[in-house]
Amino acid sequence: MRERINQSVKDAMKAGDKPRLSTLRMLASALKDRELGIGPGAAASGGEISEDDIVQVVQRMVKQRRDSIQQYQAGGRQDLADKEQAEITVLEEFLPKQMDEAEMRAAITEAIAETGAAGPRDMGKVMGLLKQRHAATMDFGKASGLVKSLLA
Repeated sequence: MRERINQSVKDAMKAGDKPRLSTLRMLASALKDRELGIGPGAAASGGEISEDDIVQVVQRMVKQRRDSIQQYQAGGRQDLADKEQAEITVLEEFLPKQMDEAEMRAAITEAIAETGAAGPRDMGKVMGLLKQRHAATMDFGKASGLVKSLLA
């Protein structure tokens, strides 16, 4: 995936796509920080990072931008919210396909059955199993609400 990101940077430079290039450079920088053990979520690995690490970095960047969008919209700054959304679009190109709601429901129902969860206090067990199995493909913000509704 690292090669794909580097190639995308080169393509954006050739195309003169400054907003895309800016986002890709931010991503490359965040990955380099992770390799060097700098910044949030960084482990002092001192070398190449795994595909899972790259996915985690991209997911964290997408989450940060979604949070920013909410704040910008609350503050009446739609222009900045639109910029953040454009960055999310670029970043999501490097994430595995996310589960739709039906797939999430099926995975949650399976996890509830496997853990024997009977009520809301068992939510931690279910979420733990889901994170273990579907870390890269599930939106846990949405999944949390679905788990709560199914365990209620």
